[in-house]
Amino acid sequence: MASELTTNIPPRPQAARSTTAEKLLVAASELMIERSSIDVSLSDIAQKSGVNAALVKYHFGNKDGLLLALLARDAATEVAHLEYLLAQPITPTAKLKLHIAGIIRAYHQFPYMNRLIHYLLHESSAEAADEVSKFFVAPLLDFHRRLLAEGISCGEFRDIDPVLFYTSLIGACDHLFFGRHAMSRATGVGPVTDEVCRQYIKHMEALICGGMLTENTERVATAAE
Repeated sequence: MASELTTNIPPRPQAARSTTAEKLLVAASELMIERSSIDVSLSDIAQKSGVNAALVKYHFGNKDGLLLALLARDAATEVAHLEYLLAQPITPTAKLKLHIAGIIRAYHQFPYMNRLIHYLLHESSAEAADEVSKFFVAPLLDFHRRLLAEGISCGEFRDIDPVLFYTSLIGACDHLFFGRHAMSRATGVGPVTDEVCRQYIKHMEALICGGMLTENTERVATAAE
C-alpha cells in the first residue's frame, strides 16, 4: 500500500579504507563516547586500536584528518538514510516526523558529532571547513529543500524557507547536545539520556509541526490520533 513504510533497510555506505584505518576510526569514536569529549590524543587512539600512532599520518595526514574522516563516515550513513526516507511512499508530514526523530537520535548515537562539526568548521583549517560543508551541511540542506517542496506542493506544509527550517532544527539539536554543559551549570539538568532524547523528539515534533502544517493537515492529523 502507498501509505506503508518500506521495510527494506538501505545499505550502509562503504568507504574504501584499509582495516588499519578503520581500526583507528573505531577507536577514536569509542574513546570520544567513553570520555564525552573529542579531546583524545593520538597515543590514546593508537593504544585502543592496537595500531602504531605513526600510521595516522600515513592514512589521514594528521589528527584533524582522522577527525574529518570520522565525521565523514558517520555523516555518509545519515545522508544515505535521508535519501531512503525521501523515497518512501508516505506523506511529507510522516517523513518530516521521522526526520526530526532521526536527526535527534543521530546526535544522541554519535554524541561527539556535534563537537566535531563545531571544531572542524571553526577551529581547524579552511579546507576542513569546506569538506564539512560539502558532506554534511549541503546534503542536509538539499534534503530539507526537497522535503519542504514536496509538502508545500501537496498542501501539507505552509510556505517555509529551507534555510530557516535547517537553522531551527539543527540549531535545536545543537543546543541540546553542545550547549548541555551550560544548561547543566545553570539549571542542574543531567546528561542526554534515552528518556531525554524521547522527550525532546516529542517536543520538537509538536513545536515544528505546529508551525509548519496547514490547517487542513492539522485536522487530518488530529482525527487520525
